[in-house]
Amino acid sequence: MQPSSDIAFRFAAPDDAETVRTIEFDAGLRFASVGMAGIADAPPMSLALVERKIAAREILVAVDRDGTCAGFVMFEPQPARIYVQELDVLTSHAGRRIGAALIDEVAQLARSRRLMQLILSTYREVPWNAPYYRRLGFSDIEEADLDAALIARREAHIARGLDESKRVFMRRDLA
Repeated sequence: MQPSSDIAFRFAAPDDAETVRTIEFDAGLRFASVGMAGIADAPPMSLALVERKIAAREILVAVDRDGTCAGFVMFEPQPARIYVQELDVLTSHAGRRIGAALIDEVAQLARSRRLMQLILSTYREVPWNAPYYRRLGFSDIEEADLDAALIARREAHIARGLDESKRVFMRRDLA
């Protein structure tokens, strides 16, 4: 199933920064339903961070026909892959395959840069996290297979207070 044809994708523009933060906050509220109130109550990313990522062209947005910015994916290009840092869709637009289409947009961007892998870290048991990404072609990376960059990222997550015992790194190889 493809996202509805009334969705367009583009790099985020400077005037999208507050909207990206709003989408992140809205999407985060869902975590209260799985007992993760700390995430649901967390403030969105800093405006300065979002503005830096927009300036670096590292946020893609999904825009509805009426001009509503419905979702975004924030990523970090790395030497051999793209690390997907965040994927959020407004709850009002859930179920329309916008998240899957945003991942496909990042995959297309990666291929155009001759980067043949997407990587991310997510919650293992949250239905719209690891189980969702598995449906999109991602597979779990075993602990023993984490490279130095992913180990460093895990350590940064722990320093931020994330419970890494509930998280998993995942990979999607691009043909």
